[in-house]
Amino acid sequence: MAASIELRLTLWICLVFILCFHSVSALIEGLYCGTQSCYDVLGVSRDVSKAELGRAYRQLARRYHPDRFQPGETDDTQESAQQKFLLVATAYETLKDEELRKDYDYMLDHPEEYYSHYYTYYRRRLAPKVDVRIVILVTICAISLFQYYSWWSSYTEAINYLMTVPKYRIQATELAKQQGLLNRTKEKGKNRRSKEEIREEEEQIIRDIIKNKIDIKGGYQKPNVSDILLCKIVLFPYHLCTYVAWNFSWFYRFTIRGEEYGEEERLYIIRKYMKMSQAQFDSLENSLIETFLKQQLWIKENYEAYKKEQEEEMKMKMATDSRWKRYRRWMKSEGPGRITFADD
Repeated sequence: MAASIELRLTLWICLVFILCFHSVSALIEGLYCGTQSCYDVLGVSRDVSKAELGRAYRQLARRYHPDRFQPGETDDTQESAQQKFLLVATAYETLKDEELRKDYDYMLDHPEEYYSHYYTYYRRRLAPKVDVRIVILVTICAISLFQYYSWWSSYTEAINYLMTVPKYRIQATELAKQQGLLNRTKEKGKNRRSKEEIREEEEQIIRDIIKNKIDIKGGYQKPNVSDILLCKIVLFPYHLCTYVAWNFSWFYRFTIRGEEYGEEERLYIIRKYMKMSQAQFDSLENSLIETFLKQQLWIKENYEAYKKEQEEEMKMKMATDSRWKRYRRWMKSEGPGRITFADD
């Protein structure tokens, strides 16, 4: 029993001795200049100024630089001179930076904080040189600009296509004539324009009417600044509060008070059952939306019956469609992955 107590006491003394040995050592191998003082390496005192520090570094750098070192001038070899040059450069890099110099002086004054010095050294060494917040902000801005440009390209492409559709072009032309925008007046003198200029003006008038009168929805709709990523992130707290307030209002009105659904609420429930986004639902024709309301699809039972009916119609269409028949024959006879010998 006494022997075991003495053994435990000896182990505790050894552990304390090891920890104290590490804590009292101000110069740590692998940190900064290692077991040598950076001030001693450069031959300067701790209150040295930046100008004196620079002069001391330049003198030692000229002496030990691999391109200027002469083996006969000192007792150092080429390899030892190179090692000293690297040590001098490390000391200068440590002391010329004010933040690094503060950390190094703190390590010299507080040798007992052994593990803290390791953390401080590697945190500063491995930390990115550029603020991560700036990188994230620049990335978000770049994505938002690309997103807005892409939306404008899609919207312009849709307008260009509608300009070629006779149905919309004729309607736009009639509206322009009714508004007196295409009533040509004879131009005389120097202000007289060419036929090409008049045609370009008429095309621009028709384009403007199509932009204002046609409601394009879905992926080709007119871009809105509030829909880009940057605005969504900035307005996220507002939208979150609005979402919470809307859900609370819905629960209070229709669950607690038992109010009857309005048209807007009915369309929301139908869209939720169909698992469609707001843009997808808005792109549907008005006649189809009116059919949803007439069939009262906001009621779960009615929607399930409608869904089953649509599935049956799709099956019948696929059974009678010649293209689907050819596809099924191809899948049965050849199909993907089937090994056959083709006679060319």
